[in-house]
Amino acid sequence: MLLTLLTAATLAQGPVIVLDPGHGGSQDGATSAGGLVEKHLALTVAKKLKARLEAELQAKVTLTRDTDARLHLDERVVLANRKKPDLFVSIHANSMPTATQRRVNEGIETYFLSAAASGEDAKKVAARENAEGRQQAKGPSGDTLAFILADLQKAETHHDSSRLAYAVHEALIETTGAQDRGVQQAPFYVLMGLEAPAVLVEVGFVSHPREGERLADAKYQQQLADGIARGIAKFLGQVTARDTRKVREGVVPAPEAP
Repeated sequence: MLLTLLTAATLAQGPVIVLDPGHGGSQDGATSAGGLVEKHLALTVAKKLKARLEAELQAKVTLTRDTDARLHLDERVVLANRKKPDLFVSIHANSMPTATQRRVNEGIETYFLSAAASGEDAKKVAARENAEGRQQAKGPSGDTLAFILADLQKAETHHDSSRLAYAVHEALIETTGAQDRGVQQAPFYVLMGLEAPAVLVEVGFVSHPREGERLADAKYQQQLADGIARGIAKFLGQVTARDTRKVREGVVPAPEAP
C-alpha cells in the first residue's frame, strides 16, 4: 500500500509528490532537429506540473532537480524516498535513431516498472534512459535489484504504479490529442527501489518533425503538465476511496493524527 493511507482526512493535508525531470548537466538526453533538448523540456514540464499540482491539489511537490544539474539515477531514488512521497513521476522525451524512424514515430508512452520489458521498443527505451546508470560508480547491488524485481508481483505498490500509469496516460492522451502509444512496462533504473507508486512518462518524440515542434511550444508544454496533473488527481481519488473503505471496514487501522 502507499506509505501513507490516503484517506480523505490525510489527503486534505496535501499529497506528497516527487517529480523527476530526466537527465541534466552533461546528460542532455535526446535532441530535436530544431535544437530542443530533452533535459530542458523535462525540467520545463516538471516546473509547470509542480505549479499546477500545488495550486489545484495543495500538493507538497519536490523536484529531484530544479536547475540544469546532473543527478545520478540512484541519487534521484534516494532523494525521492527521503521525502516519503505518495507518488513519483519521472519525465522524459523520446527519440529515434534513423531518418525513416524519425518520420513515422510519434506519440506518448507511459511506463511502470517490470522485470521484463513489454516489447522490443520498450526494451530499447529503457536501455537508452538507463545508459547513464551504467556509468555510475555506485548504486544498488545486483542482488538488491534482483530482490526488488522478484518482489514486484506481490507488492501493492506495484499494482498502484500500474493504476497511476493508466490514469496519467489516459489523461495525457485526452488532454493533448497526441498519438497513443500505450502504457508499457520496462526495467527502468530510476523506478527501481522507489517506495511509492512510480511511473516514467515519455511525453513525445523530439525526433519527429511535427511533434518536435509541438514539444517546443510553451502552450503544448502546459497541456502536457495539465494532462499529467489530471491523471494524478484521478489516481489519488481512486486510492483515497480504496484506503478510506479499508479503514471503514477495519481492514487497516486509521492513520494517526499528525
